[in-house]
Amino acid sequence: MDEKALKQLLGQVKSGKVSLDDAVGRLKDLPFAELGYATLDTHRNLRFGFPEVVLGEPKTAEQLLGIVGALVERKQTVLVTRLQPEKAEALLARFPKAEYHPVARIFHWRQRKARAGRVAVVTAGTSDIPVAEEAALTAEALGAEVRRVYDVGVAGIHRLLRRREEIQECHAAVVVAGMEGALASALGGLVGIPVVAVPTSVGYGANFGGVSALLAMVNSCASNVATVNIDNGFGGGFYAALISRTRGKR
Repeated sequence: MDEKALKQLLGQVKSGKVSLDDAVGRLKDLPFAELGYATLDTHRNLRFGFPEVVLGEPKTAEQLLGIVGALVERKQTVLVTRLQPEKAEALLARFPKAEYHPVARIFHWRQRKARAGRVAVVTAGTSDIPVAEEAALTAEALGAEVRRVYDVGVAGIHRLLRRREEIQECHAAVVVAGMEGALASALGGLVGIPVVAVPTSVGYGANFGGVSALLAMVNSCASNVATVNIDNGFGGGFYAALISRTRGKR
């Protein structure tokens, strides 16, 4: 239940259209819903303007069906990340109106349209696109207009320079890069917007599974760069979308 729905329910109680007992029944699990194997934070939509997001990778199909069903029943938007194709098939069979994006491994059931600003999602290379798509689809689920700027790494910096103005027009940018992770600092020095750096595990041995990119981004000398964890496209997209909400209101 979001703020609009809550106000509507209270108005119906005030006018006598909904009884007090019925209202209590609808609100009894507003803070959370106990499913036994999960305690759903149903209040998060009211606090954040977006419901709890579900990590699909370690959960069973049965658990996911229960969690997604509980969110759908409460008319909340559903976003499941890191979801394997076989589990997606089970969810789509139950919820055919939903969408599954195999590259990003995201399952999305849209209930209410959220609103945010403009977010650029920028990658160093084509190999970074799966993480970038996780970021882009997450930001879009939160209502952001996403501009994808892919394969503009520092090995050919002129490619990035050609797209600089397009990125500058956004309220925030997500930079997804592996190898040495230099793209976040390069872009941070070119634009005057917040940059969320996402290191990826793409790279040869000395990349150490993304650690070299992570350390480079954390140590960025561009003061508008903040860094999330390795391969955390969801976290980068979510944070950038939240930033775009506040900046877009100016």
